[in-house]
Amino acid sequence: MNFSKTKDMEKIEDKNWKANGQKYLRELQAFLDKVENIENEELRKEIIFQMLKCDKELTILAEEIFEKYRSEKEKSLKECEDD
Repeated sequence: MNFSKTKDMEKIEDKNWKANGQKYLRELQAFLDKVENIENEELRKEIIFQMLKCDKELTILAEEIFEKYRSEKEKSLKECEDD
């Protein structure tokens, strides 16, 4: 089994992985700058709320993938130790 991705994942295992992503933060700021120009306050709030819901789901998915890689690595290491 190839775990090369796992080593890459170790670099971003920190719980604040998203807050440390400069590209993510730039894109988020660009989104908020554009939304700020929406004159209809209710529409602006709905758009931001929907984006936050999408962001939350994406974060959950990413963290589940990180955990899967971590678990597979631990399992692989244990199997190697048992041999």
